[in-house]
Amino acid sequence: MIFIGTMNLTRTRDVGNFLCPACGVAQGYRLRASRPWLTLYFIPTIPVGDFEFFVQCDHCKLRWDDSVLEMNHPNPVMAEENQFCDQAVRAAMLVVLADGQISENEISALQRISQHFWSRHVGRDELGKICSNAQQNRIEAANYVLTVSRNWNQEQRSRALQGMFLAASADGPLDPSQLAILAKMQELFDFTDAEYHGAIEQALEWES
Repeated sequence: MIFIGTMNLTRTRDVGNFLCPACGVAQGYRLRASRPWLTLYFIPTIPVGDFEFFVQCDHCKLRWDDSVLEMNHPNPVMAEENQFCDQAVRAAMLVVLADGQISENEISALQRISQHFWSRHVGRDELGKICSNAQQNRIEAANYVLTVSRNWNQEQRSRALQGMFLAASADGPLDPSQLAILAKMQELFDFTDAEYHGAIEQALEWES
């Protein structure tokens, strides 16, 4: 007896950030493509339809028509904040990677930190891509922050520093290379001693 049927196969085609209509704030999304296939003995063999695209929010998991990405234009202030959040996540990842490795504790810390300090949901897949890109291109944390932080305001610089510190210390004592990077941040951000230590103390209070 021959078993013939159909099944839908879904793949992620793109990732990014958008204003989720359900969440009401910027969230990560995945652009997904679904296509029906003819199956023979439950094995997909021949596509029998066109791709259907939809957007899925990483936070609430609700699905939206892909036109939501075209209609969803944040105002300039929100666009600037979203850009900062993306950059802060990458900066924190680079500080974590300064010791040559990343642990489960650090991954979990990055996700918690991103949600708290930058109102940004970050999935494991996205963190994996950031990590892979940083390692392949040998991007250094201080150089990256020097480049992207020129448009950050004082409050954003403080939040970025707090996130970098907490992510790097998720596994315990900081590596000497991580200490050097965090010390460099005071100069890059033009912080006084009081501003620098105040930001770190606030981060520690949140973590405790």
